[in-house]
Amino acid sequence: MLKDSATESLHGVPAGFQHDAFVYTSDEEFVRLAVPFVHDGLAAGEKIVAVLPPERIALLSEALGPARDQVDFIDMTVAGSNPSRLIPLWRDTIARQPDHAVRGLGEAAYAGRSAAEHDEVQLHEALTDIAFADDRFFRLCCAYEASVGIDPTATHSGGEALADKTFRTALSDVPDQAERWEFGLPDLGHVRQWMNAQASSYGVSRDRLDDLALALHEICTNSIRFGGGRGTLAVWTVDGALICDVADRGRIDDLLVGRVLPPLDGIGGRGVWLANQLCDLVQLRSGDDFTQVRLHTRLR
Repeated sequence: MLKDSATESLHGVPAGFQHDAFVYTSDEEFVRLAVPFVHDGLAAGEKIVAVLPPERIALLSEALGPARDQVDFIDMTVAGSNPSRLIPLWRDTIARQPDHAVRGLGEAAYAGRSAAEHDEVQLHEALTDIAFADDRFFRLCCAYEASVGIDPTATHSGGEALADKTFRTALSDVPDQAERWEFGLPDLGHVRQWMNAQASSYGVSRDRLDDLALALHEICTNSIRFGGGRGTLAVWTVDGALICDVADRGRIDDLLVGRVLPPLDGIGGRGVWLANQLCDLVQLRSGDDFTQVRLHTRLR
């Protein structure tokens, strides 16, 4: 299947951001669909960037032969392990190619991701339509392995409505066994001490613990500044990850918060950006009377 959400070009100039997808059932089908997409871009003089899992990089590189040297390959399992980092990655790629159209090939929904990661991939794909709506010289094609079980149609044909609905819907309930802490401004130091003890008891390494502590401090500070002066922290483990859920009564309007680096003189947004760089996964939802940020840190 190939889905193209772009409008038609006018006089050879792209009419808008093109966000395509295909589903493949075998290595051979992946190659059959991916290689012409790359060759078409090379023939048009475009910059080609393939952000794929390592096994797909190997397949595509072999199939392209000498043309592989004209493609930039990036390991999706590293650069896009947290899907919230992908929009910044593509923005940076475009900024580095001011004189060339950019053609991207990606596979964010690769096999082996957790259910929470796949949820964030789908939100990322929908937000991509918003982030690059005005980029006439960027085309992105997303590969989906059929066994993953995700239909890309909704996120590749005007994903704005889906992005807004998902962003405004609360995450799953905090489990009953979670440890909970109510906090305000005077409690931030105690929260950090408590979190350090909790994370250490679960086996989080020293380096990862420092990253998590900084990310959590930023998110808790946001709750105090923008969420009514107080928040609730819940902590639990699931599927080999430590989860820190911060909830408050604020509202975030910007669907791309944390995916676009705020200006130095801006108010808000930098804490979520920083958390995205420090944590393995960040889930954020915000509606009329709630904001929920869920930080995931792998235990191994």
